[in-house]
Formats: sequence, C-alpha cells, structure tokens
Amino acid sequence: MIEIKDKEFQELIKHIKSNYGIELKDKKVLIEGRLSNMILERGFENFDDYLQNVLTDKTGNEIQTLINKLTTNYTFFMRESVHFDFFKKVALPYIEENSRDKDLRIWSAGCSSGEEAYTLAMLIHEHFEDRKINWDTKILATDISHQALDKAKAGLYNAESLINMPADLKYKYFTKIDNNTYKISDKIKNEVVFGEFNLMEEIFPFKKKFHIIFCRNVMIYFDQKTKNEVINKFYNYTEKGGYLFIGHSEFVNKEDTNYQHVMPAVYRKV
Repeated sequence: MIEIKDKEFQELIKHIKSNYGIELKDKKVLIEGRLSNMILERGFENFDDYLQNVLTDKTGNEIQTLINKLTTNYTFFMRESVHFDFFKKVALPYIEENSRDKDLRIWSAGCSSGEEAYTLAMLIHEHFEDRKINWDTKILATDISHQALDKAKAGLYNAESLINMPADLKYKYFTKIDNNTYKISDKIKNEVVFGEFNLMEEIFPFKKKFHIIFCRNVMIYFDQKTKNEVINKFYNYTEKGGYLFIGHSEFVNKEDTNYQHVMPAVYRKV
C-alpha cells in the first residue's frame, strides 16, 4: 500500500474541502486504502506524483475520478421510504392545492445515479394521473460526479437496486433487459433534467425557488459550518411552505436554520 506523507495529505484535504466542501481530515487510512491500487496501476511511483497530476489536470477528469473513489455513491430505489410516503401523502397534495401556476419545482441535489429523482418522478405520475398534462413537473437533478450522472442518464439499474420498489411501480415504469438489468421508461426519464453542480458555489444560479429540495446523505461529508451554509442557501431557494429532505444520518441544529422541523430529516419553510 502506498503511504501518504503528512504534507501531501494536508494538501489534498485542503483542496477537496475548499473546492467541494468535503471534509476528509480523519480519513487518511481510508484514502490510502481506496487510492493505492489505482495509483500503482496508473504507473505512479508515489502519492505525491499522483497528487500533482490531479492538481495540474486542466480537464477536471482526474479530480472527478479521485472524488468518485473517496465518496460512496451507494443508493437504491425507495431508500428511506418514509420520506417518499411523506412526499406522496403530504407535500404533493399541499403544493397542488396551493399552486397558482401549476408549476411544480423539485430539486434532487446530490442525485448520485438517479434513483431518488426517478422515484420522485414516478410518484408525481401516480399522484397527478390525468391531471398531470396541465402541470410542469420537470425535476432538476444535480451532482458533482460525471460518473454518477452518466449512469443516471443511462437509466439502467440492477435488480438489487430495485428490491424495495413496489411491484406495481416496477412493472409500470421499468423494462426488464435481462435477469439483472432493468431500464427506466422514457416517460419517467424525460421528466428529469440532469446536470453537474457543485453545492459549494457561492451563488446558486436558479431563477425560481423550489417547492421541494431533496439533499440526502450528501452533507455527511461536510463539517458543521459548511453544512449550515449550504442549508441556509437551500432555505433562500425554497418557496414559502416548501420542504427540505435530508438524510436520516444527518443533523440540522434548529438554532442554525430558519427551517421548521417537521419530522426526522424533514424541514419546512414557513
């Protein structure tokens, strides 16, 4: 295993924290474990040579590969299903009842490989049924990982990722390609707009606010200060009465946000 010297480690974690908000100061062993084989396979003799290659790469591909290695993009359909029950039974009916222009704006921030965004699109179809033709329900789904976004756009998933998907939705919105591969229907795929976006951007470039923001299991990599800054930016881009969903392993201090706590990992702008 390649050993990372302290100077190189500090240079790496400072760059990642400054540009992506990801805190890795206690992850030296993890970094060595996840990167060693790749560094050797790439022909680098030590970590410093590899790191300089990453930092001087003008394409951004090297830093993307490194981030993909260091952060887990493990997800599946209907993860933390209580959120989707609340979305279906409370959030969607509220927005439908109170919308003036039939414009439903949802953001899946840190969408990984697309399971969350596609699940939301399916539930929207189920909720609105024939009424949907009168609504703009496109979902924005963003991530910093090219690799995750490419998988999301392809819309191909293995059987394991669908294990919690209700049978009726699975039958209705997926096509079985082979024994272990399913393809999301074009009807659902066309409801999601995927794009690259870094939550560390000082100003979010959105013209309109969102009724619902999902940002689950992303901020586990942020320190508390960074997390508070991101959540406050989310608040500024949430419509009054709108909701923020975070991961159950994440925590928001009520003194640090204007959101009102609704239930575990669900907050509302009142």
